[in-house]
Amino acid sequence: MAFPLRILLLLFLSIPFSESESNLSFDYYKRSCPNFEKIVRETITTKQMSNPATAAGTLRLFFHDCMVEGCDASVFIASNSFNTAERNADVNLSLSGDGYEVVVKAKTTLELTCPKVVSCADILAVATRDLVTMVGGPYYKIRLGRKDGLVSKASRVEGNLPRSNMSMTHVINLFASKGFNVQEMVALTGGHTIGFSHCIEFSDRLYSYSKKQATDPELNSKFAAGLRNMCANHTTDKTMSAFNDVFTPGKFDNMYFKNLPRGLGLLAYDHALVKDPRTKPFVELYATNQTVFFQDFSRAMQKLSIHGIKTAINGEVRNRCDQFNSIQT
Repeated sequence: MAFPLRILLLLFLSIPFSESESNLSFDYYKRSCPNFEKIVRETITTKQMSNPATAAGTLRLFFHDCMVEGCDASVFIASNSFNTAERNADVNLSLSGDGYEVVVKAKTTLELTCPKVVSCADILAVATRDLVTMVGGPYYKIRLGRKDGLVSKASRVEGNLPRSNMSMTHVINLFASKGFNVQEMVALTGGHTIGFSHCIEFSDRLYSYSKKQATDPELNSKFAAGLRNMCANHTTDKTMSAFNDVFTPGKFDNMYFKNLPRGLGLLAYDHALVKDPRTKPFVELYATNQTVFFQDFSRAMQKLSIHGIKTAINGEVRNRCDQFNSIQT
């Protein structure tokens, strides 16, 4: 039986929307900066064509920003003598300079076109979406109007981002604390289909897995041999890395999920996804149905993009992405 209109209206009104979210809209810059998305798109296209690692680097930067303090570009703030900022936290030191650079370039152009209007947080959200789309991923709509945060402290990073050596229960609980269920967590992890990881993050699976076996026996043997050779000098050269998806590293697709059952998951966390009964069904689903993966990834990214967003009350539109408009201590 159909619900009466009055009941449907009451149900709709009962859905919780935060005050921050209510200030966002798809056409936020329609009048104040109508060329906003065009400028971002042109900037990311030029950068991606000159450096194909930009898409993966920007996606990771966006994730690291949103998981700490919310999506407020707090990861862009440079440290000074008064404050050690987020970007100098241990887990953020490996973030790609390409992600920072593409947002700063877009910001510079936008400040000439419509000064003091567009936040760095909005630029990062749109640049990430457009770069994912550019390398074959799904397009999803993003509500705009988020402000840049007023706090950026390295001390607040630890415990808010998943680590490669965390147990699956720990990772699931971490995402749950941010409001994401297991399926959303697995969908977001699909971002590993592009980009790379540093050898130090998975070296224990290659050289010191256990007392009886140096290498994780569940790694594909040829894959493991190649990684051991590639990462041989990882202790002296910490920049050494390997692609997360050995087959299509530059294309956003579902190959990452197809690789996991084959022993081609790079990180211990990747391998755990296909072993844990809570996550395995979603890995199998996404491995066989890219359309569903794209749909779920889009929804999860839309949800992530409004996590912890700031308004004019507790945020600002920075003049420069790496500095607060006023000195913060």
